[in-house]
Amino acid sequence: MCGRYVMARASADLVAGGGAEPTRLELTPNWNIAPTARVPILVELFDGQDAGGGTHRELHLARWGLVPPWATDLSVGSRAFNARSETVVSKPTFRSAVRSRRCAVPADGYYEWRSPEPGAIGPDGRAARKQPWYVHPAAEEAGPIWFAGLYEWWKDAEADASGHDAWVLSTTILTTAAPDPAADEPDGHDEGDTALAELGRLHDRLPIGLDTATMEAWLAPGRLSGADEAAALVERVRAQAHETARGWRMRPADPAVGNVRNNGPQLIRGPRERQEPLL
Repeated sequence: MCGRYVMARASADLVAGGGAEPTRLELTPNWNIAPTARVPILVELFDGQDAGGGTHRELHLARWGLVPPWATDLSVGSRAFNARSETVVSKPTFRSAVRSRRCAVPADGYYEWRSPEPGAIGPDGRAARKQPWYVHPAAEEAGPIWFAGLYEWWKDAEADASGHDAWVLSTTILTTAAPDPAADEPDGHDEGDTALAELGRLHDRLPIGLDTATMEAWLAPGRLSGADEAAALVERVRAQAHETARGWRMRPADPAVGNVRNNGPQLIRGPRERQEPLL
C-alpha cells in the first residue's frame, strides 16, 4: 500500500529524469502527500493524431485518487489512490485506464506504518504505537522512484454547467504483494536481500516501482487490444517489482507525518534518537 509519499523535486529534475518535454509546470515541494492532493505524473503521447508517428513525454498535475469517467462525483477517487495489480485489468474503476491511460508517478520516497509487537513498550513507558518508516532509493541523489500508475479524465457536470473548467485529471498507483520475509531472509552479505526482507516485514503490499526498460513498455501510448494484452503488460510490470525494490532502503520517520497538516524535510529524518538508518 502507498498512502503517503514525498515529492520534493523541481519540475526540471523530473523532465530530465523522465525524458519529458520542457515545461513551465511549477511544483511545490511536499513531504507529506496524501490522497486527493495534486501530484505530478509522466505520460507519453503520440506527436499527432497519427499513431504511426513519433511520441513525446509530458509532465502534468493530477489529483491523487483515480476518478473513472462514469463516476457521479469526485469521492470515488478517495478510495482509489492505489490499484491492486492482481485485479486492475478486470476491476471497473481501472480496466479502461490500464488499456490506454498509463503513467508514471515520481516519488522521492513513501511512508509505511509498522504495528508494534504485542505488548511492546515505547520509550515513554507506555504501550508502543505504530511507527512510520520512510522508504527511499538507496542512492537518493540518483533520481526518484517512478511508480507504475494510471490516469483518467473526469468531467464535472456542475462545473461545466456553470461555465467553469470541468475536466479533472486523476491518477492512481499500482501495488503488488510485498516480498516474503522468510524467502528473502538476508545472508548478511546482500543489502538487496536485506531490503526485501525488511519491506516484507513492513507491510503486505508494495507500490510498484519501474525499472528503465519496463517504464518504456508501460508508458508506450496506444490502446491495448484487449484484456489478455493488458494482463500480460501488468504481469511484466509486477514481475520486476521486487527486483526494483532491492534498491530501496528504509529508516524511521517522524510520527508527525500522521497528520497531513505537518510538512517539511524533518518528517523523513524522524526523531533524533531514532535517526540511524535501519539499512
